[in-house]
Order: sequence, then structure tokens, then C-alpha cells
Amino acid sequence: MWNRRQPGASPKSTDSLIGHGGTLEGKVHCDTNLRIEGNFSGEILCEGTVTVGEQGTVHSSIEAQEIIIAGKVYGDVTAQRKLILTGTGQLHGNIAAGSLSITEGSLLNGAVAMTEQPAPETAGGLTVNTKKTAGKRRESKQSKLEGA
Repeated sequence: MWNRRQPGASPKSTDSLIGHGGTLEGKVHCDTNLRIEGNFSGEILCEGTVTVGEQGTVHSSIEAQEIIIAGKVYGDVTAQRKLILTGTGQLHGNIAAGSLSITEGSLLNGAVAMTEQPAPETAGGLTVNTKKTAGKRRESKQSKLEGA
């Protein structure tokens, strides 16, 4: 009755957790999300999201798809998609990220390098490019003015 799985149902991927009061040293490579509420020293490579909780302290380089910092991080971070630095977050290191969100009250000591965003998505097989459209509108208005 409780927690019974349907036949053939695949288990959901679970997050990895370094809990409050816990200390871990070494290299972590995970395919799921990682949440750190304790202390970690070493290197983190993650295919998901790395979240450093308000009580978390990390002395490590971090590479992940997304990174959320609400605690303290000492080391360089690379977020393939986005990095979020909350109001309680502190980062003492360099950032390389696709997008960056820094909330008032956070602390950042380091350099920021924004990576190039992927090409715009297509809608119905057509790529929307507002720059070319705006230029064509200006050209047609200009030719109408010259012809009058």
C-alpha cells in the first residue's frame, strides 16, 4: 500500500546530498543533481545542478550544467547553462557561465566570463531574426521616402 511501485515503472534518479555537519574531501563526479549543506573540499563535476545550501561551504572547483550558490564557495565555477548567486551566497573565485543571476546581498570576488549562448530556437521550422527584419523595414521606408 505504501511506496508500492507499478510493475515496469523505472525508479526516479535521486539527488546526492552532503548533509549539514558532514565533511567530504575528494573528487565528485555525478550524473544527477548534487546538494551540499555541509563541507566539501576537492573537485566537483556534475551533469545536473549543483546547489550549495545556506549552511554549505565548498573549497572546490565546480563544473555543472547549473549552479545555485546560497552558501560559501571558494574556487572557480563553470556553469554550462546558468549560475544563480542568491542573497546569502558568497563566491570567491572566477565564473564562466551561459547566464548569470546575482541577487542583492550576495558577495562575488572574482572575474566573470560569459559563454556564447546557443543559436536561437526555431518555431515551426522558421528561425526568427529580428535584426534582419528591422533592417528590411528601414530599407523599405528609406526607399519610399527617396521615391516620393
